[in-house]
Amino acid sequence: MVAREAKSSPGLTQLLDAAREAGVPVEDVPRSRIDALGVEDHQEVAAIVRPAPDLDERALSQAAFDPDALAVLLDGVTDPQNLGAAARAAEAAGAAMLITRTRRAAPVSPAAIRASAGALLHLPHARVANLPRAIERLKERGFLVIGLDERAPRSIHEAPPPPRPLLLVVGSEGAGMSRLVREACDELVSIPMAGKVGSLNAAAALAVALFGFALRPS
Repeated sequence: MVAREAKSSPGLTQLLDAAREAGVPVEDVPRSRIDALGVEDHQEVAAIVRPAPDLDERALSQAAFDPDALAVLLDGVTDPQNLGAAARAAEAAGAAMLITRTRRAAPVSPAAIRASAGALLHLPHARVANLPRAIERLKERGFLVIGLDERAPRSIHEAPPPPRPLLLVVGSEGAGMSRLVREACDELVSIPMAGKVGSLNAAAALAVALFGFALRPS
């Protein structure tokens, strides 16, 4: 939907052209109709989308992962902004799947989708009740499982580039990974912190680990 009051700009023109090329219908509506959606800072444009349904634990056994697959597991990330930012980093890194908990974890809400810049509309997302069991399913499929842990003996700079397929595990900012998830990992690595801040939030830590470790050339 585009507000009739919207002023033409190069960015808006490109957006409308891309929508028409993709076969997405565009409707001119009063700005009040977009305002009624409750979206802040909508810049007089809104899209109605239907997120793909969440996958379940069976998808971990049935998905067609290629031998070079990269997957991401979030343990206890409850903030939708953090979930969205993590999904954005994972999708940008070419991850094949995002895995989160069904309980005590952020759902795929409008706030999370917005924070993901749309990544949650593209990235397959499995929500599972038992993360250690999900990890074991991926291990059975040949995944190496590496978790981020500030107490790990080796940093991402000291560890060699990890082989694939790879599951990268990140815990919450406060509690980190749960004990059972930590024990299910094949290896733990840390992110070296050189400043006065002692930690990064989950999404920032994931981005560092993805682009500074998981995607590092061997």
